[in-house]
Amino acid sequence: MIRLVCHSGLSVTKFSSRTVEVPPPPSEKLLVLGGNGFVGSHICKEALNRGLTIGSLSRSGRSSIKEPWANNVIWHQGNLLSDGSWKDSTKGVTSVISCVGGFGSNAQMYKINGTANINAIRVASEEGNSRSMLLDVIANVTSEGKRAAETELLTRYPYGGVILRPGFIYGTRRVGTINLPLGVIGSPLEMVLQHAKPLSQVPLVGPLFTPPVDVNAVARAAVRAATDPVFAPGVVDVFGILRHNQRR
Repeated sequence: MIRLVCHSGLSVTKFSSRTVEVPPPPSEKLLVLGGNGFVGSHICKEALNRGLTIGSLSRSGRSSIKEPWANNVIWHQGNLLSDGSWKDSTKGVTSVISCVGGFGSNAQMYKINGTANINAIRVASEEGNSRSMLLDVIANVTSEGKRAAETELLTRYPYGGVILRPGFIYGTRRVGTINLPLGVIGSPLEMVLQHAKPLSQVPLVGPLFTPPVDVNAVARAAVRAATDPVFAPGVVDVFGILRHNQRR
């Protein structure tokens, strides 16, 4: 059966013995670096909700999360600072999202925020992954390693590299056996500060007026940036993340 749509808006159904084969939509496979962490696990869950194939790479491998959706994630174990222990996880992947970041001495921060992400970006580019993204999970901290990783990303992915800078991310964060409801503080602050963008640009005190953002909003923006070909490359700040979530 073939359905014809006329310019008047009426549809006409015409029967034909001819079979028209429609190719299936292209499959998306995402790899989240640090997918068993607070932000990374929410990205994995969001990707699964959208029907995507999702893999996670981390040093510990499988997450300790006991929720049913975690069984549908492909858990890889590997160290981005060690060659050969993780490159197979990028096979067949269309987009890579990095949630790798941490504190420490200057040398440690360069390794975690810089070298680890740079290694991932280079391998993703060599494997032909169409899009790659860095998610700034360390709020309001600028380091030499982070800047180096961002430069590498935008150099290798001038048309498909996205940097998300959400600032403080709130949600229920699990620390050991304790659940910390950060939304109790974060949600009211977001409501107040989301309209204070001019104040956030004031030198020195500006970061104090940057609104927190819900981890689910960050996850939605991350998955959209990784899969939507019309998502503009470059840097997306917290206000851009909130704006993208309003377009759902």
